[in-house]
Amino acid sequence: MKKINNPDPVDWPLLLERPTPAVSDIEDMVNGMFETIRQEGDVALKNYTQKFDGAILSELKVSLQEIADAEKLIEKELRDAIQLAKTNIEKFHQAQKTEPVVVDTMVGVQCWQEKRPIQKIGLYIPGGTAPLFSTILMLAVPASIAGCNEIILCSPPNAEGKIHPAILYTASLCGVTRIFKVGGIQAIAGMTFGTETLPKVYKIFGPGNQYVTVAKQIATKYGVAIDMPAGPSELLVVADDSANAAFVASDLLSQAEHGADSQVILVSTSKTFIDQVGREVEIQINDLPRKQVAQKSIANSKLIYVEDDVTAIKLINEYGPEHFIICMRNSDYYVKNIANAGSIFIGNYTPESAGDYASGTNHTLPTNGYAKQYSGVNLDSFMKSMTFQEITKEGIKNIGQAVELMAEAEGLEAHKKAMTLRLESLDLNQWDG
Repeated sequence: MKKINNPDPVDWPLLLERPTPAVSDIEDMVNGMFETIRQEGDVALKNYTQKFDGAILSELKVSLQEIADAEKLIEKELRDAIQLAKTNIEKFHQAQKTEPVVVDTMVGVQCWQEKRPIQKIGLYIPGGTAPLFSTILMLAVPASIAGCNEIILCSPPNAEGKIHPAILYTASLCGVTRIFKVGGIQAIAGMTFGTETLPKVYKIFGPGNQYVTVAKQIATKYGVAIDMPAGPSELLVVADDSANAAFVASDLLSQAEHGADSQVILVSTSKTFIDQVGREVEIQINDLPRKQVAQKSIANSKLIYVEDDVTAIKLINEYGPEHFIICMRNSDYYVKNIANAGSIFIGNYTPESAGDYASGTNHTLPTNGYAKQYSGVNLDSFMKSMTFQEITKEGIKNIGQAVELMAEAEGLEAHKKAMTLRLESLDLNQWDG
């Protein structure tokens, strides 16, 4: 990991760049695949699956028998762990339900807001180097609580044409409607347009590599919403010498092992602690099965020393981390002043991996600095807020003249007349509706 001492704020933008390719580098390829899938449907999906995943498929949809077989391949201990996580995630997201907001803005004018579920949603679950069945919990559980009618899931198969059994088991447990053996760009395009087999959806959720991220952004050009531009994983830890260096190193490596394009950063007010963490990273990385992946990520990562808390929080807010761990004596200062972060973990005994799996919060979070303007996935992500209003005869008298005057000032005569006709009918007692 690169050590940086007291970087000048002028240099922060370059220092905090993510190690990801520019959208323009891959946008043409993604657009080409989208067009092919729009024209050729299932044939294109199968061809791309053979090309990228090495699987020759006769059917894209996962059968009920495959789902039943998957449960038998999952150890009871893992099934129990998944159930524990599901219970906590349900508790946290169930608590996010809100009652309709009803307001009488003036006498005779009532306005209210209600939330309704998005009817058709698509979940993308990576399954290549790491089968992220935990992401199904994070997406399908709140989707079910929200009441979404159709929950479609796409995940890439292995060379044998199979999806990891933990993905199939978790999807079935969480109420996923249909599962398809489609990954990468082709999955996003398939859910965008719909094919003979794969349904079109209204909103697409789920993480992925930079190719999937670009594909999701392109999907929005065709009228499909997305959760956020969620790309490679990232973590920033702020810690001083009150923290445990081994703990911090393990947290950094937990994100580094996600992928070669992941990024982890330590910000500290202690040079000694930075040195300790650096040594711990070197020791712990040798024990990781995904050592080679983690090493590539660590090469893009940084240990940054700053002199004080004020500088530290300014730098952290400039970065806008997906995951943010606080291990400081004065952690309250950072909790109070953090403005840009996806999910925050406080204290030496709150590892980021707890949020990844089972604490209850959602791990589908904005990356690449999008925490400055996006929220992580929550119950409202699967719902739409709809507004209603009802105006009585008394209400139309109270609000009518204001509407007429404003419509006239904007030069919209038909808008004015829609109000004038109603007011005149009341004056003449022409209508008793």
